[in-house]
Amino acid sequence: MAKEELNERIGGESTGGGQKSKQEILAEEIEEGLEELERRSSGLFLSGLSAGLDIGFGPFFMAVLLTLVGGAWGEPLTRIVLANAYAVGFIFVIGGRSELFTEHTTRASLPAIDGRASVGQVGRLWVLVYAGNILGGSIFAVAMVFLAPAYGTVDPAVFADIATDLVDHRAWILFAGAVLAGWMMGLLSWLLTAAQETLARIFLVWLVTFGIGIAHLPHSIAGNVEVLAGALVSPSITFAEYAGFLALSTVGNAVGGTVFVALLKYGHTVRGSD
Repeated sequence: MAKEELNERIGGESTGGGQKSKQEILAEEIEEGLEELERRSSGLFLSGLSAGLDIGFGPFFMAVLLTLVGGAWGEPLTRIVLANAYAVGFIFVIGGRSELFTEHTTRASLPAIDGRASVGQVGRLWVLVYAGNILGGSIFAVAMVFLAPAYGTVDPAVFADIATDLVDHRAWILFAGAVLAGWMMGLLSWLLTAAQETLARIFLVWLVTFGIGIAHLPHSIAGNVEVLAGALVSPSITFAEYAGFLALSTVGNAVGGTVFVALLKYGHTVRGSD
């Protein structure tokens, strides 16, 4: 179904002045979701692999900066700088149009909610993109742990410091934080569709992911790189903790993006048009 037909069925009208109505945004999100759901499995997996590799630059720059700064700048300024570094990986991924699991918790769900795709199709996309993201991020984490210290740019101890900030929580706190991170990433997908200009899109990616970074919210894909790197260098972070983090953050991210963005945005947009 073409975007114009979707928009007409949903009941959207242009708001004028170049601003998209919520019905137009929903129609575009559904159309983009359908296009991704129809892609070949190999294409989805390779795009997910690319995203998993690219997002690793965020944790890498965090480790470099933390090594350089140490405690010299004080905790508030250091956290702000690290959150900006964290956002870099997301700008690389989303600006480069690679597939990120946490974007698709919303975008891929909308066609199924609208009755245009099956749950099985959504599950297929999630599995392929998630597997590519995790594999790519794991490759980057292993390479980063062995090469960055050898190159003299990172103190291995900072990998453990970064990872500890994510895993040192009770399970339900970690899960709640992951829901918030998934909610923000789903909202980012919606906002990017609403944005008209490239600079506005980059700013939105930075704004949302900076917020996730400075609040230390668990993002399953970026966190995979951070926590795995910490587990590889420090015996205080076990692989059981890494697996637990990955499971809780993944489910929490999916709940946040699907429930708090896809279902709610679809519901108020369609009911509002009625």
